[in-house]
Order: sequence, then structure tokens, then C-alpha cells
Amino acid sequence: MRFLRYLSTMSSIRDNLLKINNEVSTASGKGSSAVRLVAVSKTKPHSDIEEAYEAGHRVFGENYINELVEKSHSLAHLEDIKWHFIGNLQKKNCSKLTTCRNLSVVETVDSDKVAKALNNGWKRNGQGTALNVFIQVNTSKEEQKSGCMPNEVTQLADYICKECDVLQLKGIMTIGAFGYDWSQGDNPDFVELLKCHRVLCDHLGDESLEISMGMSDDFSKAIGMGSTNVRVGSKIFGARNV
Repeated sequence: MRFLRYLSTMSSIRDNLLKINNEVSTASGKGSSAVRLVAVSKTKPHSDIEEAYEAGHRVFGENYINELVEKSHSLAHLEDIKWHFIGNLQKKNCSKLTTCRNLSVVETVDSDKVAKALNNGWKRNGQGTALNVFIQVNTSKEEQKSGCMPNEVTQLADYICKECDVLQLKGIMTIGAFGYDWSQGDNPDFVELLKCHRVLCDHLGDESLEISMGMSDDFSKAIGMGSTNVRVGSKIFGARNV
């Protein structure tokens, strides 16, 4: 019975990934490789991540630092796996985060203090290359959400580029307000991030900066608006484990 349940999980994760990749490809109009799909595996067992890896997926996202670090070490045999940290990041936790194996991107840098702590931690624990980071923007301006304000993006970008010698600014991200009614038009939080992206590209003279927006419920819409990095969990792995 346990083996049959294992085969069922393996099949569903593989099938879900195929379906999501097809949706990403359709939404982008350029094939699935034009948009990075981050498979959000928070609270999921190692076996689920291994099944997704066996199905050909390589990029995974985690929200909790201790869980990410533990998984990254336990799954270090998956040599070309890439981890994205997508959770709330505080200065005091940056050093711990930099002990993650195969850490590819930190998507939630939202202040000079966090950037500095992350830079210092990566100098001690990094793996010989620059650490890619995104600036998190609180486009919905909700007090309970992390992220810098839209008018703070260029200042933070300048700090990262000038003061953080082992960080590489790769893009910006947002979560946005939950439960938006798309019948009302484009999500204003995504519209705001696109404005920030345009301002930042012009400010830095860099058109390659990425846009991370869109999750399980709205990733196709986000891609249609220009997202190059989407974070999808429940539609790949099923409902979040408590």
C-alpha cells in the first residue's frame, strides 16, 4: 500500500509539473524556458522534491530558513538543484541563510541592513560566486507585508550595486494582495511592480533585470503581464502540509 501511494505521488507531481510547464509556455508565448518556474516546496518532504527533480525540475523555493538549510544539505546529492529563498528575511537570520547549499537566488531583500548582513554572510559562507538577489517591493503597501516601498527601490538598488560586493542584483519581486478579482482588470500590485521595473531599468541602464510575480492562483496572468519568474507550490505538490 505504501509503495502504491509513493507511485501515485510520483505520478501526480510529474503530471502537475507537465501541466504547469505547458501553462507557462502558453502564457509566455515563447516556450516554458522564457519564464523560470520556481517549485515552492515549503513543508513538503524530501521525497516530493526528489520526485520533482526526477521529473526534470531543478529550481525550488522555500519560505523558512531552517527548513531550507536542512533540505539543502540533505539533498546535496541532487547536484544541479537550485534553491530560491522566498520568505521574510531579517538581518539576524542572514548568516544562517548563507549556509544553504546550492543557494541560487534570495528574492526578498528589502532594506540596506538586510543587504549588508547578507553580503557579510555570503563572504564567510558563500560558494565562490556572487549571490543573486531580488529586491522585494511591497506594492500593496500592506503593513503586515515585507518589502520596501516603491519609491525606495532605486536607493536600495544603488546600495546593493555599490556597497555589496558579493551580491548581484538580478531583479525585483512582489507578492501583492491576496484574492484579487481579475474581472476588474490587471492586478494593480503587478502594474505597480512593472512601473518599478521600468524605473529601475532606466536608472541602472540594465534591461536584463527580472520580474518575479505570480503564484499558484495567478501565475498565468502574471506571465501575461511580463513576469519572468513565477512561484508555484500547491498546483505542483498539493495543499501545504501543516
